[in-house]
Amino acid sequence: MEKTEVSIFQRPIWVTVFALTSAIAWGWAFPLIKVGFCAFGITADMTGSKMLYAGIRFAAAGLIVLSVARSSGRSFNADIKKDWWFFLAFALMNTTLHYFFFYVGMSHSEGSRAAILNSLSTFLVVLLACACFKSDILTLRKFFGCAVGFGGILALNFGGGESGQFTWLGDGMIILNAICGACSNLMTRGLSRRIDVFVGTGYSLTLGGLLLIIPGFTLGGTLPHVNVLGIVCLVLLIGISAIGFALYNKLLSLNTVGKVAIYNSLIPIVGAVTSCLCLGEIFHTKYVLAGGLAALGIYIINKGKN
Repeated sequence: MEKTEVSIFQRPIWVTVFALTSAIAWGWAFPLIKVGFCAFGITADMTGSKMLYAGIRFAAAGLIVLSVARSSGRSFNADIKKDWWFFLAFALMNTTLHYFFFYVGMSHSEGSRAAILNSLSTFLVVLLACACFKSDILTLRKFFGCAVGFGGILALNFGGGESGQFTWLGDGMIILNAICGACSNLMTRGLSRRIDVFVGTGYSLTLGGLLLIIPGFTLGGTLPHVNVLGIVCLVLLIGISAIGFALYNKLLSLNTVGKVAIYNSLIPIVGAVTSCLCLGEIFHTKYVLAGGLAALGIYIINKGKN
């Protein structure tokens, strides 16, 4: 009997490498966005500028992914007329709404705190996947792993005033962003059944980015002070989106959601540490506890078959 060749995106070691690459890259996005805000002179009340800043990032990342997909001979065949509603919904959930909430929340919250709250999507998607897909079974081990990882999130929020106070424009927006992220993760399975995942990711980022740029301009958005530091931050963020989303969505299309998404529990740790290093935010000892709990959660969930 002929053996079916296993995709590199399904081999355990490469699933780990690619998922960790995406998680670490996304963790760096938190301080880069905040530095970019300062460099471009975008203040908390400049909603249009924040949408423009985000839109340029994702539209450019989408065009890069589409260019790479085209040059590598990937199929662009899709029934756009039939599935337009799905592609639009995915673009809105995966990019437009997701990052509208994210950028607004980031401008009203510390980078380390936002990274912590954003990780809610990791454990939410693991649990939702078990409810939506037969291939994702909610085992006691998986539930316990999520509970331990979520304990890391709670540990990072202990400390009262030193951790900041809940605000709707800060924490509230980041939580809405996390919900959008979890929903778009689940929708990736549907995307893979309609079009090549890399191509679908490119379309999603490009369309989602344009749906941020257009209202951003309408609201009078600009990049007040264009300079080298701001451009460097923007270029790095574009690269993070292009590489991170392309790898992550491909992994989701070929593996159980829980097996891939759990690595996102490292994002708050990377985001918190890099925010402290780059933005001068206070590094609390509770971050060490949170990192240990997140790592333990990953081990528990992945020590057996998913």
